[in-house]
Amino acid sequence: MRTHRLNWEQVSCFVTELLRQLATLALAASASAGLWTQSAPIVQPGAPGKPSRIITSEEAAKSTPGVSTADVKFMQGMIGHHAQAVEMTQLLQTRTRSAEMRKLGQRIQVSQDDEMKMMREWLTAHGAAVPGEHAHHAPGAPLMPGMLTSREMERLTTVSGDAFDRLFLEYMIRHHEGALVMVKDLFATPGAAQDADIYAFASDVNADQRMEIARMAAMLKELQK
Repeated sequence: MRTHRLNWEQVSCFVTELLRQLATLALAASASAGLWTQSAPIVQPGAPGKPSRIITSEEAAKSTPGVSTADVKFMQGMIGHHAQAVEMTQLLQTRTRSAEMRKLGQRIQVSQDDEMKMMREWLTAHGAAVPGEHAHHAPGAPLMPGMLTSREMERLTTVSGDAFDRLFLEYMIRHHEGALVMVKDLFATPGAAQDADIYAFASDVNADQRMEIARMAAMLKELQK
């Protein structure tokens, strides 16, 4: 009987100690949870030469980058730029004898048609004016970098065969290089390209047109041998 009482006392002490430890762990967990639920400070980087500062969530929401005037102009100008490229590729149907040139033109036309559709939808969604299909032909319409003048477009329609292929590649390489200038100017404009869609699209244009320039330069080199 004495042994039984001793074991019960040991069990009682063990349970008491266990409960004490559980209470300690619960307090620690509660304190830790309190730390995790606290909002992390939002640090706004300062302008060059200026210190950073901690701002509230309300201030952060108000300072979220949006769409700039430069973004809208970029999209409007790129629609006209793409539209002329598509007009150039349509000449391949009757002016070239090269299957490779026709494949090149088809790739350019399909990709740029899709991109023009996306740009028109973006402008509409942001309440901006959408240029008409032939707006770049309007009298006094500004030519974006790399775009052909009316005289150059006319010259392209007066040649065929290898002569057309060479001139087309020369013009389209310059045309693509103009698109790279437009992207560069956009990224260099303060506050521009902060919108995720604009940034992604401009980056894609930069990468895709560089690849096509390299492909066309190789084709032109073969023609000039």
